[in-house]
Amino acid sequence: MARRAPLEFYDEPLPGVDCSELQGKLIAIEGPDSVGRSTQVAQLRFWLEQQGHAVIDTGMARSELTKKGIQQAKQGHTLGPTTMTLFYTTDFADRLENEVIPALRAGFVVLTDRYIFSIMARAIARGQDRKWIEQVAGIALVPHRIYYLRAEIDDLIARVVVGRGAFEYWESGMDIPIGRDRYDSFVRYQGRVIKALDEMAEPYNFTRIDASKPPDQIFRQLQKSIGRIIGVKNTTDAGEVLTF
Repeated sequence: MARRAPLEFYDEPLPGVDCSELQGKLIAIEGPDSVGRSTQVAQLRFWLEQQGHAVIDTGMARSELTKKGIQQAKQGHTLGPTTMTLFYTTDFADRLENEVIPALRAGFVVLTDRYIFSIMARAIARGQDRKWIEQVAGIALVPHRIYYLRAEIDDLIARVVVGRGAFEYWESGMDIPIGRDRYDSFVRYQGRVIKALDEMAEPYNFTRIDASKPPDQIFRQLQKSIGRIIGVKNTTDAGEVLTF
């Protein structure tokens, strides 16, 4: 895949969008389920706002157009793999057009908890065609940086057991299904998701972060790197690491 500059479209641009008008910064935090993305996004937003930056954060299934429908379908366990992919892609496209692009025009820092790559990885993990989902992903803008919180399956299991105590239906890929029970299915499904993300890392220029490290160390690493992108000085001492 040919490299694209930040805030260009990967493929066909959305109608009426002039990328030269986008003055903000787009930062994506990627990774499998239960890897700690949301905690890092919350801490980064607090820190950036302390530094005087206007910030919005967004993530999957937050579009006003689709989030209610996604929640209802997931509660009823009625989503097939293709329907799920299209539902989440519609959610992404709506947020991109109505939240992300306006914020970038206004010069905001946009933090996104997952980006188009999680939709792609989930589709691939469910056996969908890689070329098709890559074409679908062409609607996305190229972020200034994509941080991939990389974890092994054992790390994810430990986080689920300690944090929630149970394996969630969809995070375990039980809709496929590919295991004897939720634990077995979680291991197999999340392994597929990680493999898909690993294979995207080089083509899409991910910055890999070792998610087995303590959260405060991960935050400091993100803080230092993002600080260089947006011009914040002395990032190693800036802000406070919060517990959520």
